[in-house]
Amino acid sequence: MKKSELLKIMNQELLDKLFGFCYARTADSHEAEELCSDIIFALAKSAQKEGEIDEIYPFIWRVARNVYADFSEKKRQRAERSFAGNPEEELLLMEAPESVESVIEATLSEEEDIYQLKRIYRQISFLTKAYRDVMVAFYLDGLSIKDIAGIYGVKETTIKQRLFSARNLIRQELDEKGIGKVEMNNKETKPVAFQKIDYNIWGTGMPSTGDPRVVCTRQLSKQVVWLCKNKPRTAKEISEELNLPMMYAEEELEIQVHGEKGNYGLLKKLADGRYINNFVLFDAKEMDELEKVYMKRIPTICEKVIDYVKKNKEAYLSFPYWNKKVDFNLVLWQHVHTMAYIFNGLVENRLEKEYFANVEQSNRPFTCFGYRNEPGRKGWGGGFDQSYGENICGYSKVIAENIYVTKVQAHFHCGGEAMLDAKLQLAIRAVKGLEIASLSEAEQEQAAKAIAEGYLYREGDMLYTKILVCDMDGWMELTKLNDGLIQEYKPEVDAVAAEIAALIKKYVPEHILGDYKRANGLAAMPILDSLIDALIDKGFMTAPENGVGAEGCWLALRK
Repeated sequence: MKKSELLKIMNQELLDKLFGFCYARTADSHEAEELCSDIIFALAKSAQKEGEIDEIYPFIWRVARNVYADFSEKKRQRAERSFAGNPEEELLLMEAPESVESVIEATLSEEEDIYQLKRIYRQISFLTKAYRDVMVAFYLDGLSIKDIAGIYGVKETTIKQRLFSARNLIRQELDEKGIGKVEMNNKETKPVAFQKIDYNIWGTGMPSTGDPRVVCTRQLSKQVVWLCKNKPRTAKEISEELNLPMMYAEEELEIQVHGEKGNYGLLKKLADGRYINNFVLFDAKEMDELEKVYMKRIPTICEKVIDYVKKNKEAYLSFPYWNKKVDFNLVLWQHVHTMAYIFNGLVENRLEKEYFANVEQSNRPFTCFGYRNEPGRKGWGGGFDQSYGENICGYSKVIAENIYVTKVQAHFHCGGEAMLDAKLQLAIRAVKGLEIASLSEAEQEQAAKAIAEGYLYREGDMLYTKILVCDMDGWMELTKLNDGLIQEYKPEVDAVAAEIAALIKKYVPEHILGDYKRANGLAAMPILDSLIDALIDKGFMTAPENGVGAEGCWLALRK
């Protein structure tokens, strides 16, 4: 449209928007009215000129910003002329002849001004907080140096020094890239987009004290944590690396330092203001090296387990289970995680006594550890959970436990809600047999599900518990059945500990070496899944169809 038609669109709605623009940037309504009048006057002058306007509203707001820039400059000059400080000090802090404002005025054309202003604003966003805040307050909000000093509780000279330094930083950036070039350079056109990062992070301890994993789910969080993996970084370095305005980098760093509840975060802030990882984090290649140390021992461990169990089969079967029938395959599934973790525990003990004896172990209520996952990388499903309840189905105390690996799904996870599960309650009630006729229609439906999921089995008109059940007072005796494996494993333990110690010292930063047990735990993650696979391949164990069954699940009860 022609510039002469500009005033035709100046309706009340647009005037209200212009006033809102002014009110947000001035001290009071009187000053806002003055600025708004100046903008309308500038638009009226433009309407008297010849020429075309391609996009009317961008043009209007461009004029508004230019008028506001002039308005702020005049206001600043008035404030500085009234400065009552030391004149010698004032001279030292006067802006350079070619300030950012003068550079803009000298080079901007009507076609370039929006682009160049965006560049200026972008450079401001990459300043550190101390510089950024005063630049925004002075140039965009139009506050005086005296007002800004009052807001931040510092001397006026401090504010002038920050403005002076910030202008120089911006001018340097613009000079290096060429302020007159409309073509954007690579950094300016680089989008704030990241190569996707996925982590597998575990936690141990009391998550109620604060689990930092819950504030590290966004991609921005993961990117910032990854940049601080081994090398301490400043907020500015992270901002530049991610092509991210400084305020977002600073905010994310503080979130990761404080974690969920302020007690423990995934990052640590150093005395010099840099940030570094506060938990064991490996990349995929590092994990491959660590896992291989254990993986190459799996065939040997498997043979030792088979030989040991065959020699002690009678002891395993003679344990006083409460079940009507005891399936030896289920007994193996109950013990296999202990058999695997005994080896890992021996290595851990060796690390503590020989390789990290002088390293103080970390002592936190909750600790995280993990690795960066890569597409196609094999994951490990090894886990163990326990649920505790009181006065459940006629028993004063109940402990339900299960393992979960790639070949077996978990029936439940930690927490008291497992005790409310109808299928588990039926298993508790059916230890000594449960008549089907005594069940309600709804209970019979749950019983059918419990049979399908391996909690129960049916004999005639009775239901019996299939998962293994024992007396709680004799429960701890179960693990002692595997103690003989300690001697069987020892020949392999020393070599594994030596290799793992070397890799931990190579890949774990010194300030978190106290988490060496967590690092070893990550290295040993494949041992349970791999041992189960090896035992199944040897025909010594069988897995449930579709991963759902009584395998790896058991109960300890107290009357």
